[in-house]
Amino acid sequence: MSTYTTTVGIEVHAELTTESKMFCGCTNDPHAGTPNTHTCPVCLGHPGTLPVVNAAAVEKVRLVGEAIGASLADFSEFDRKNYFYPDIPKAYQISQYAYPLVTGGEIASVAITRIHLEEDTARSQHDQGSGSLVDFNRAGVPLMELVTEPVIHTAEAAGAFARELQLLLQTLGVSHANMERGEMRVEANISVSQTDTFGTKVEVKNLNSFRAMEAAITYETKRQVALLEAGETVLQETRGWDEAKGKTFSQRTKETANDYRYFPDPDIPKYQFAEVDEMSSSRLNEKMPILPTQIREMYTNLGISDATIETILNNRQLQPFYWHVVNEHALKPQVATLAANYLVSDVASLLQDPDTSELPLAAASHYVSLMHLLHNGTVNSRTGKDLLPEVLFAGLDPEQAAAERGLTQLDTADALQPLVDQIISEHASVVAEYRAGKEASLKYLVGQGMKASKGTANPQTLEKMLKETIA
Repeated sequence: MSTYTTTVGIEVHAELTTESKMFCGCTNDPHAGTPNTHTCPVCLGHPGTLPVVNAAAVEKVRLVGEAIGASLADFSEFDRKNYFYPDIPKAYQISQYAYPLVTGGEIASVAITRIHLEEDTARSQHDQGSGSLVDFNRAGVPLMELVTEPVIHTAEAAGAFARELQLLLQTLGVSHANMERGEMRVEANISVSQTDTFGTKVEVKNLNSFRAMEAAITYETKRQVALLEAGETVLQETRGWDEAKGKTFSQRTKETANDYRYFPDPDIPKYQFAEVDEMSSSRLNEKMPILPTQIREMYTNLGISDATIETILNNRQLQPFYWHVVNEHALKPQVATLAANYLVSDVASLLQDPDTSELPLAAASHYVSLMHLLHNGTVNSRTGKDLLPEVLFAGLDPEQAAAERGLTQLDTADALQPLVDQIISEHASVVAEYRAGKEASLKYLVGQGMKASKGTANPQTLEKMLKETIA
């Protein structure tokens, strides 16, 4: 294995979040509950119908290109890609071949070859009882295809790239990119070689998770090496991924561009882009949100750990909430870090509850107030955790609640001395055990003090004062 180099190129298809389909006015909702309810003669491929390009889809693809530092085409056209499957209503797919909308660029240190726009196919549904059915709600949905250069050499690097792409698409708002729902679909082209010349490329489809993609690359590398070591030949083919068996399986021989018989679609005008257009680089930059790389830099400067940053960035609720927290409030790095840590632990746990509502941005101000109370020692950690659900989902003002409910932390000698005297008086036998050398007895006394104070005593200060008073 050590003498072979694995080379991987990635192809990604992402459904775009436009209101209508790519070439007709049907609602873009491929996951509608009732099959074949978002269709029309255009997306069903009826003879005589004419496609009209969805400009919003074109803009979204060019926005991705601008975000990754790619070259945006000043000329583009749509082509017909001919092949015959039940899920292709016209017997051809409108795609792009020679003149994609975007070329070049980079994501996670992976060079991008091209990004083009096409229409999605229908969805085939196979049932052993009723045979195979086709749902055309997905037919004609705007589909962005991104192709990388063959510069990835490990399964881990491929996974990192795909995760970063998903985050970018979600940040830009161009795609939900949910792999489980098929909104982002990944294919890996894998080859192995002992020389600088690429080996025979095998495409693996049906990769519906990052883990599956990484496992498929690892398995396919071992399979191809085993074939070559046995003196056999690796076939250029398309293979599927069997999740249950953890292995790839042959589907069909791989088509080439000639097999698809591409030619420019005669029903769609050519595209000419000028610097004054709405889709020019300068106009797109005006619409550009802050990107994940920029967010990472800002959070790092606040002292937040890399692991915490990635957890926040990849959570659709935590990221906008925390972004609101740090941008609307001038936080010291210590408070910003505390707020981040509570998000990825306690808040993330609360969001796992199916009865919990969406994390409201309006709660950010009170959340910041709670973080200040914790940072200043006004309330302790236990009190902070208890108040958190009400602060986030019930509009509770933590400062007001701490004062009214008597939750302010007791931290001074004057405030704690009566409590210390009470605990020593009520637990004389335990005090005697501690004086006799039983260290665990002190922990018991601290626990009783925390219980009596309803969690408001500072446990460290309480322990120290108990020691001094008993001595």
